[in-house]
Amino acid sequence: MCPDHVIRRFAGVFILLSVTLAVAIDLRWLWFTAFVGANLLQSSFTSFCPLEKILGRFGAAGCRRNGRGAG
Repeated sequence: MCPDHVIRRFAGVFILLSVTLAVAIDLRWLWFTAFVGANLLQSSFTSFCPLEKILGRFGAAGCRRNGRGAG
């Protein structure tokens, strides 16, 4: 499992980036903010995190690969 701070850091960056893009370019970027929030909410109930699987595929330290723990 990824360290929580890695997931929180990515979520924070994505949210700040999408809000900045919404203000600067187009309000439809707020849909990306909603997507990130929905993923955070569902992962709090299911313990499934798409970002964790993606990071695991790229070999991020401590992140799951194929849903079977580190390694």
